[in-house]
Amino acid sequence: MSDLTFLKKQLEQKGIKPSFIRLKIYQYLVEHKTHPTADEVYNSLLSEIPTLSKTSVYNTLSLFVSKGLAQIITIEENIARFDADTSVHGHFKCKTCGKVYDFLIKSDSIYSSLSPEFVVDEVYVYYKGTCPYCKNKNN
Repeated sequence: MSDLTFLKKQLEQKGIKPSFIRLKIYQYLVEHKTHPTADEVYNSLLSEIPTLSKTSVYNTLSLFVSKGLAQIITIEENIARFDADTSVHGHFKCKTCGKVYDFLIKSDSIYSSLSPEFVVDEVYVYYKGTCPYCKNKNN
């Protein structure tokens, strides 16, 4: 379990008031590296916080993204997933089981044919295929 005092400080450093709900949502994102959707966060925390609303979850996740505390992963059409790891890294989605995995990338080694006149603010690398578990299960 994540140290709540540390998580509270991380929220405060980004200028976010650490309310109970915000703290629990951030704790969930940090502890669950599954790249959850807002609905998954809501459904997972509802038993612990019966007064939680979907609107609160959506607004909190949006706040985290705007303050750089989380990033949106859009590896699938019409599905926004959230990741508390804001470092530059790639994502692999297994087409069989649906899991999304992180992998390391070096953003400076990605070749781009863009003119140097373009200013790149964000880099996303997504792969889709079959994870080793599903590949071995089908053999």
